[in-house]
Amino acid sequence: MNDALHKERKVTKRPFVLAAVILAMFIGAIEATIVSTAMPAIVADLGGFSLYSWVFSSYLLMNAATVLIYGKLSDIFGRKPVLIIGILIFLIGSFLCGLATSMEQLIFFRLIQGLGAGAVMPIASTIVGDIYTTEERAKVQGYLSSVWGISAVTGPALGGLLVEFVSWRFVFWINLPLGLLAIAGLLLFLHENIEKKKPEIDYAGTFVFLISISCLMFLLVEGGVKFPWLSGKSALLFAATAIAFISFIWIEKRTASPMMPFDLWKVRSILIANIVSFTTGVMLIGISSFLPTYVQGVMEENATIAGFTLTAMSIGWPIASTLSGKMLLSIGYRKTTIIGGISLILGSALFVLMNAESGPWWAAISSFFVGVGMGLTSTAFIVSIQNSVEWNQRGAATAANMFMRNLGNTVGAALLGGVLNGRLQAFLDRQPNEEIQSLSIDSINKLLGGEGSKLSDEMFHILQEGLSSSLHSVYVVVLIFAVFSFLFLLLLKKGE
Repeated sequence: MNDALHKERKVTKRPFVLAAVILAMFIGAIEATIVSTAMPAIVADLGGFSLYSWVFSSYLLMNAATVLIYGKLSDIFGRKPVLIIGILIFLIGSFLCGLATSMEQLIFFRLIQGLGAGAVMPIASTIVGDIYTTEERAKVQGYLSSVWGISAVTGPALGGLLVEFVSWRFVFWINLPLGLLAIAGLLLFLHENIEKKKPEIDYAGTFVFLISISCLMFLLVEGGVKFPWLSGKSALLFAATAIAFISFIWIEKRTASPMMPFDLWKVRSILIANIVSFTTGVMLIGISSFLPTYVQGVMEENATIAGFTLTAMSIGWPIASTLSGKMLLSIGYRKTTIIGGISLILGSALFVLMNAESGPWWAAISSFFVGVGMGLTSTAFIVSIQNSVEWNQRGAATAANMFMRNLGNTVGAALLGGVLNGRLQAFLDRQPNEEIQSLSIDSINKLLGGEGSKLSDEMFHILQEGLSSSLHSVYVVVLIFAVFSFLFLLLLKKGE
């Protein structure tokens, strides 16, 4: 009798639980685009342009390192407590980010934010799988997909408006009321029957992975800027990365409950999907992180316009995701992903050809094509992966693909940040004027902060040219990753 009442109560509360889940997913999804739009203003206020990429890298590092761990914790202790704790940590990080008075503080607070964010996406999706039947999930997943579309469209625009008319600090504080509403919904309306399970968490794998990716990120961001590539420090960081990564693979193959189930990688379609998710993850962070800086610093547009150029990618993505489902049925998985790969190359090539005179419309069109490519490939990957494995492996296989995209974001933020810093420093060092040679990477702060009028015409144009050429190098690397993605997609069998 009690069980029947419990089930009835749980069923009647589902719309409220779904609303709470959607709110939680919204604050996690909007974080990527809203902060990107605000970054030029943050740099102008706090300084530290050389640390630009660490604002993204620190958040993504903790997110990538904890996403699979949170999934396991939710199996042991229940979705509700783990998700609520994750949201609380995220909100504490968001509140502190808004109080930051230096770039170093902001980077540390972003670590806290990322630590909480790792719980939000996987557990929110899992709750939907728990409370809805197989027949209902397709419709509900449509709602969740629309959260990504809405957040991606509103994030850049909202970020631009907050920066221009209020303060960049509200880009972080806007999470607080939404997050508290999500927690209230979960506390009041989500009821779980938790079966006690023996904790099997891959702490050792998580620890060595964190060491490996941290060393690699530090090497990519600071190598060639703070210390030479061919130096003892570079060699030490490379060796630490390699040893920790080899240890990670060794641990994963021997532990009973691995963080990354490598056995799944033996399936050809999953292997290619995971590799391409990594390469497209690098591309995605390169465009979303640095495009607002190009539009504001090189094209001299305001934060709102910069936000709208990024929104174009967010419009292309959900449109292509919707089309992808139909294309998979009509022309197949391989052709759908290859068309997506061509769109990624086209968008990236347009970014490489972009210059100061191109204007924001060029940037928006380039973003749109990349968004179309992302939508076609990512949707096809999820469908393919879930069709390639049995039910009891589906969650792990989907999480592994999400993990690879997060890892691509993390490495991409570090790699492309390192390319930007290295090229900009080399550009300044090549200048014949000694006064200009004395400029540092952080001199870009003035360019982004509207203090360009305080610089001489020569210094202003040199800094602008340096930023433009450095970001051009970033887009060349993005194009290279687009080509790699396409080549891997060609390896798919024609029957797939």
